[in-house]
Amino acid sequence: MTATLLLVIDAQESFYHRGYLETEETPAFEQKLSQLIAGCQACGIPVVDVFHVESEGPFSLSSGLVKRLPFLSHQAMTTVHKGVHNALTDSGLDEWLRERQIKNLIISGIRTEQCCETTARVASDLGYNVTFVTEATLTFPITHKNIRLSIADLRHRTESVLINRFATIATVEECLQALA
Repeated sequence: MTATLLLVIDAQESFYHRGYLETEETPAFEQKLSQLIAGCQACGIPVVDVFHVESEGPFSLSSGLVKRLPFLSHQAMTTVHKGVHNALTDSGLDEWLRERQIKNLIISGIRTEQCCETTARVASDLGYNVTFVTEATLTFPITHKNIRLSIADLRHRTESVLINRFATIATVEECLQALA
């Protein structure tokens, strides 16, 4: 079995039912994530879907919205649910990865600076080698204290705090070339 795995984090319908609307970045994200998944599967790299769940609202299992976004049709090796910002601490995923001797994680999904970045940081601290494929992540602008951070600002910030500390930053093309 390969020692590398692709995590698709929170690419779920719930987001669009909690006020996060599609952005001008959405089509590029969908294309890049689809390309990354297809490329990983062609290289024999398994994919794990990670879904965020809450007790009520659009992230609750009873909402029917905790499911892949419609553009995704891949076969996941497994699916896990998390109730915190990272994919490893409360989902059983860390133990599952260790049982399969997975050492390298490729990170993709929704909320670049939240669940994806947090997963990268925790994974690094737990000893995994992390590749963060920013263009296969999606986020939404944030305004705090009258300062608006754009999607580009958030991506730049995430890459800046992860690189050379918690993860290797790669494009889809660079990631797939490294796997070949």
